[in-house]
Amino acid sequence: MRHFDLTPLYRQTVGFDRLFNMLDQASGFETSQSYPPYNIERTGENAYRVTLAVAGFSRDELSVETKENTLSIKGSKEQPQSAEGRDVLHQGIAARAFERRFQLADHVVVTGASLVNGLLHVDLVREIPEAQKPRRIEIGVNAPAATIVESKAA
Repeated sequence: MRHFDLTPLYRQTVGFDRLFNMLDQASGFETSQSYPPYNIERTGENAYRVTLAVAGFSRDELSVETKENTLSIKGSKEQPQSAEGRDVLHQGIAARAFERRFQLADHVVVTGASLVNGLLHVDLVREIPEAQKPRRIEIGVNAPAATIVESKAA
């Protein structure tokens, strides 16, 4: 039983429904999929890197896409025509198609991707809009006093 009831949190919070839906989906989303292995690193205060081990895949066989806060990485390997007189006795190098999806937080964008020595590196940056950055409000010394516009005796 790996299901958590998040109903009480829905009743006590406003605007977090998307977060709770992601938690619900993540609880059983990636339990059986382990190919290809990957790392998620923090490379700076607002910078991240996702690295997938994609040995044997070329640049043309890989696809990196973002859509609606989801990073999707796909790989499809064309099966080579077996040469006549050639039998594979052991196949330990995986060459199967895959699709990995990562949920991105708001304002996280992909800045680049590179394939080096069988590792696919996808660089991400969180770009917070200027309007949402914290700002300091100065407190004035002489604040205007409240004025009574109209008062009537009872």
